[in-house]
Amino acid sequence: MDDVGDPTALPGLLDQIGGPVEKFIADGAYDGTPSRDLLATRFGEIVEVIIPPPKTAVASPQSVLVPSVRDRHIAEIQTKGRMAWQKSTGYNKRSRAETQMGRWKAVTGPKLKARHFDNQKTEAKIGVRVLNRMTEFGRPKFERVA
Repeated sequence: MDDVGDPTALPGLLDQIGGPVEKFIADGAYDGTPSRDLLATRFGEIVEVIIPPPKTAVASPQSVLVPSVRDRHIAEIQTKGRMAWQKSTGYNKRSRAETQMGRWKAVTGPKLKARHFDNQKTEAKIGVRVLNRMTEFGRPKFERVA
């Protein structure tokens, strides 16, 4: 789906989710009313949406009386800074997943090569084992000194 933008692909991605969602963390490409409305429709108002507003974002006109989550995010970024906002909202966890996907693509390539689903599952399991093994090689080992 290299030719489809993130927000355009969102409905199809959400269709793959079979259970409830408590937290949705995404990059700034998803910032906007259509994405937020779709998430609220699919998962209810209880879903916590963490999407960074762009640097040029301004609060909505009703932000003084009834601030939206986005309005509160904008205010926090303006008062505490973007890094503090990332830490307080848990957005920094997204970057960990993004880094791991980058590692996956570097090691196994950007796409699965198998054509049939069962073979793709096997290919993915092998890729995960290889990636985990490589991660273990780079992890320091600590020993207690008596």
